[in-house]
This record gives sequence, C-alpha cells and structure tokens, in this order.
Amino acid sequence: MTGPVVVGLDGSPASVTAAWWAAREAADRRLPLLLLHSWTTQPLNVPVPQEALSKQRYGGQVLQRMEAELLHRHPDLTVTTELVSEPAAQALLDLGQTASLMVLGSRGHGSVAGFLLGSISLHVLGLARCPTVVVRTGDPTVPEGWQPPAEIRGDIVVGMQHNGPTIAPLLEFALTAAQLHGTRVLAVRALPVSSLVTHPHALTEPGDEAWQAEEHGRLAAELAPWREKFPDVELVPRVTRGAAAQVLLSASAHSRLTVVGRRRHPSHLAWKLGPVAHAALHHMPCPVAVVPHD
Repeated sequence: MTGPVVVGLDGSPASVTAAWWAAREAADRRLPLLLLHSWTTQPLNVPVPQEALSKQRYGGQVLQRMEAELLHRHPDLTVTTELVSEPAAQALLDLGQTASLMVLGSRGHGSVAGFLLGSISLHVLGLARCPTVVVRTGDPTVPEGWQPPAEIRGDIVVGMQHNGPTIAPLLEFALTAAQLHGTRVLAVRALPVSSLVTHPHALTEPGDEAWQAEEHGRLAAELAPWREKFPDVELVPRVTRGAAAQVLLSASAHSRLTVVGRRRHPSHLAWKLGPVAHAALHHMPCPVAVVPHD
C-alpha cells in the first residue's frame, strides 16, 4: 500500500513515543506520515482553559512542535498534520480507510511491563481497516529526539492460531516488516493442553514429542509458500504446548514487534478483540500490531 502512516497525537508522552516510532517506520517504508489531533478529544490534564479556541490553539501547537522535531531527525520524511473537530476515534477510523498503517500510544503499567489502553484505542483497534500498532510510552527501543535506542530487540513474532486464508494478512505484514528491518520472523502456534486427551499419540511422553514434531512439520509446510515469496527473510516455525496467550507472551519476551490478528466486522456498532489480542495488547513489552483479516 502507498497510503500514509497515521498516528494519533494528543500531546501525551504515550502519543509522542508513538509518533517517533511511526516516523521511523514511515521513513523506512518510504511512506508519508500524517499526524492527527482532535481538539475535542484532549487529555484531561491539558493545562488550558476549556474554551474551544484555546483547545484548538493547544492542538495546533502540539502538531507543529512534533512535526518540527520529527523533520529535524528525518529530513527526507513527508509530514502532514490535521487538526480536526471530530472525535479522535472516528477521525482515526476515517483515515484508516486509506492508510497503510496506524499507530497509537499507550500508557504503561508503571513497573509492570504492559499497556494501559483507553476506550479510544480499543475502539480503533476493534474497527480499523488497516493494521494498527500500539506502542507503549517510554519504550526503550524507540529513539526519541536525538537519543539512540537503549536496546535493540530481535525477532518479529506472529501468532499462528489457525491455518487458511486468515493467516495471510498476518504473515504478509510480519514478513514485510522483517524484510524492511533485516530480522527474522518467528511463527508461533500453541497446542492446547486439552488436545492431549484427544490426540491418539499424546498420552505418553514419547508420544507427546512425536505429536509436537508432527504439528511442527504441519506448520512448516504451511509456511513453505511464504519462504518462497520472501526468500531473504528467515521464517522459523515454533510449536509449543500451552495456552495461546501465554505461549505468545513467552515467545515475545525479547521481540521487536508482535503481530496478532483480529476479524473484520461488518458493522461499526459491533466489534470484539479476541482473548489472545487482548492479552498481547495489555502485557507485551514490545509494540503490538493488530492486523484485521476476513
């Protein structure tokens, strides 16, 4: 896609971290960056009077300051700004119709690695038509200003719950990002503990090993066409027994990005994030991409 990378910017530390991550991603993908601020949806701690003119002035200053800082670091980046009166969630969803990628910020849980998502972020994540990445405030891998990243994480991890066409958008997104950043992709599938009872070869320890080897081979076969499509990217299958959310969290402990899926919904009045996506969004230490699929 050639649409812009869109980031919701409200002036909070979380949104600033998201803007820096989005700028680097847009520069690497050679895409324009669009900074959006809704002056009717501002943080509660904004130190300005509640009059509309003051809120618009504050929003304009937030956009101008961020644009200048990003262009100082990425002079070749095309940056545009939009100051809108629509509620933030609706404005983001409208832009998401043609965006290549959307980026949101999230407050952390303090000393506990994780995200704190508000209603706006959850609404956008549940309905966006494009992949949406959530970045935790203060993520040490995000170079803000002229500060280099404090650490470099490795793999891009993608959750492979099911086979079939639903996995195609997730793998396409993960492999494209890996090719861009020169890293490998770890494709993770969890084997539920309950299937130990029903699988004919999983009742003994050797049988358990054979069962996992069989499932590993099945996953490797599913990934074979993608290896041909992305020959320069190392694509590693991993099959682990356990709850899907916990398996994915363990695999992503040192990843640079985790990719999960979410079904598209026909109505803007009804949406739902699955339990694995919810767990990833609230507990991953790294940015999380939610990719919609049919």
